[in-house]
Amino acid sequence: MRSLGIGSTERWLILVILVMGAILSVSTSTFLTLSNLFDLLNASSVNIIFGVGLLVVLIAGGIDISFAVAASIVQYLTALALEALGGGNWVLGFVLAGAIGTALGCFNAFWIYRFRIVSIVVTIATYNLFFGLLMFFSGGASLYDLPDWLTDRITIISLDTADGRAEVTILVAVMALCVVATWLLLRRTSTGRQLYAMGDNTEGARRIGISLGAMHYLAFGWLGLMAGIGGLMQAHYAQEVVPTALYGRELDVLAAVVLGGARLGGGRGSILGVILGIILVAMTQNGLNLLGISPYAFKMIIGMIILIAITLSSDGVGKLIGNWRVPTRRIAQ
Repeated sequence: MRSLGIGSTERWLILVILVMGAILSVSTSTFLTLSNLFDLLNASSVNIIFGVGLLVVLIAGGIDISFAVAASIVQYLTALALEALGGGNWVLGFVLAGAIGTALGCFNAFWIYRFRIVSIVVTIATYNLFFGLLMFFSGGASLYDLPDWLTDRITIISLDTADGRAEVTILVAVMALCVVATWLLLRRTSTGRQLYAMGDNTEGARRIGISLGAMHYLAFGWLGLMAGIGGLMQAHYAQEVVPTALYGRELDVLAAVVLGGARLGGGRGSILGVILGIILVAMTQNGLNLLGISPYAFKMIIGMIILIAITLSSDGVGKLIGNWRVPTRRIAQ
C-alpha cells in the first residue's frame, strides 16, 4: 500500500472497514448483500460530494459548517427556477445549482478574507442566516412538483438478487466525477499546491507571493459548488425538496473527513481518506440500524470523533507531547 501512495491513516481505515464489515456480516443477515451494499454506496454519494468539497476548505486552513444548509437553499432555488423556466434539463439544473452554490460559498469567503474573521465564526453565522432565510420564505413547505427528468431514477447497474433488486444509480457517477475533479485540482495543479501551502503556513504562503484572497474564494467557492451539486443529487435521490432534509448533515461529513486524516489546522488531507472516512461512518450508521441500536448512539460516535479531532489538532496537545518527550530524552542521555 505504501508503494501505491496510501498513507498510514488510509491503511488503518481500510483495516477497520474490513474488520467492521466482517463483524456486521456475521451479526446480521442483510449487511453483506448486494442490495444493501449498493444502497449504502448510493446513499453515501451525496456525503462524498460534500466531503471532497469540505476537504479543500480544510486543506486551505478553514472550516465551514454551513454547506449542508447552503445545499438546501440550492435545492429550493433551483427547483423554483426550473419551474419558472418550464422544466429545463440536467445541464440547466447543474448550471443553476453550481452557480447558486458557488455564490453562497464565495459569500462566506468574502466575510472571512475581507474582514479577517475566523472561518468557523462566519460559517456559524451564515449557517443560521441561510437556514433562517430558507424557513422564513419557504414556510417549511416541501416541493413535490419537480421536473420528470429530475425525479426519474437513472440506473447504471441493475441486478436481480435473492434479496431484491440491487441498483447503482447516477448519484455514483456524479460523485465519481466530483472526486476526480477535486483530485485533479489538489494533486495536478499549482493551485492545489498553493492551497496546501496556505493551510500549512499562511504567513509563509503570503511571503512567497500566493494570493490569499484568491485561495479563500477558490476553497469556499469549490465547497459551494460541491454543495450545489450534492443538493441537486439529493433532490433526485429523494424525489422531493424538503427544507430540513440536509439539516445536521454537516457534522456527519465533518467527522468523516477528519476521520479520514484531514487536519483541522490545515495543510493535510487526501481524497482517499475522505472516501474511506465517509464509508466507515456510513457503515457504522447502517450497522447500528440493522442491529436495532438507537440512532442516538451514532450521534455520540460523531460527537466523539469531532472532539478527538479538535483535541489532536490543538497546540496544547503538541506542547504536552513535547514536554513528555523532553524528560525522556534527558533520562536516556
